[in-house]
Amino acid sequence: MRTDVKAAPIDSDFPVYLKLATVTMIWGGTFVAGRFLAGTLNPLLAASMRFLLASLALLLFMALARIPLARPNLKQWLQLAVLGFFGIFFYNLCFFYGLHYINASRASLIVALNPAAIALASWLLFKERLSRAKVIGITICLAGAGLVIVVRNQQLFNGAANAWMGDLLILGCVLGWGIYSLYSKGLNQALGSLQTVTYSILIGTVMLWVTSAVRGELSIEALASLDPGQFFSLLYLGVLGSALAYIWYYDGIQKIGATRSGVFIALNPLTAVIFGALLLGEQLTLPMYLGGGLILGGIYLCNKPLALTSKKGI
Repeated sequence: MRTDVKAAPIDSDFPVYLKLATVTMIWGGTFVAGRFLAGTLNPLLAASMRFLLASLALLLFMALARIPLARPNLKQWLQLAVLGFFGIFFYNLCFFYGLHYINASRASLIVALNPAAIALASWLLFKERLSRAKVIGITICLAGAGLVIVVRNQQLFNGAANAWMGDLLILGCVLGWGIYSLYSKGLNQALGSLQTVTYSILIGTVMLWVTSAVRGELSIEALASLDPGQFFSLLYLGVLGSALAYIWYYDGIQKIGATRSGVFIALNPLTAVIFGALLLGEQLTLPMYLGGGLILGGIYLCNKPLALTSKKGI
């Protein structure tokens, strides 16, 4: 009888985890910036400006890095159009209009459903293995996200009469992001994450600006009236929350899969609370720390590698 034991590279994915954690921290701040803009700027114009800035940042980065744009074939153009519609156009309309009705914390809690939605869809559509550890990890993440948000606002679920509309719109974000995450798999392999993100953002930006023009939302007066707070919020959303974060997120999907990457989205509510405390003077309580610990524990379970792979033979 003999036993072969092969050690798995436990830390090989650590840089990916670090990038994904940074992405979700950035995205946690987008809820605060989006909520600020929702009360001062037309949602369609806000989404259009956000992704104009994201497009310019991506094109500037590629020019400085001397990375030429790829030449997708017809099938890939159609796939990119789907990503641009659901991941950019549809998602951001739901995001900005939804934040008109509900606060950033509640929105971040709903978006925290993304890991469960992505994992379930991956299992149903692509037969991606959903281990017991991943199921438990996702459940713990969602429980932690719920605890973080509920203790922040005791009246969270006693919203205004139209709060259900905001909930429905933010659930649209979950749908759009799920499609964006899962449908990108083949394109990430064929074009690479940078090319996929750049093209999908460019296409989504065109969709947003055409819609803005058709609806009469574009005007020199509206653009000229942007105050410094609005401009820097849009800059944060466009350059950090879109260009940089989308590239790193797609890179994570390419390297460790949609389910393991998607679970990091559960950090959004935690980082939204932290930004709220830093920017709005809100107090962090013990239950919030406990909720954050649950989120981190759930992410660890979902991404825990097998340290040893055993193979026995006689």
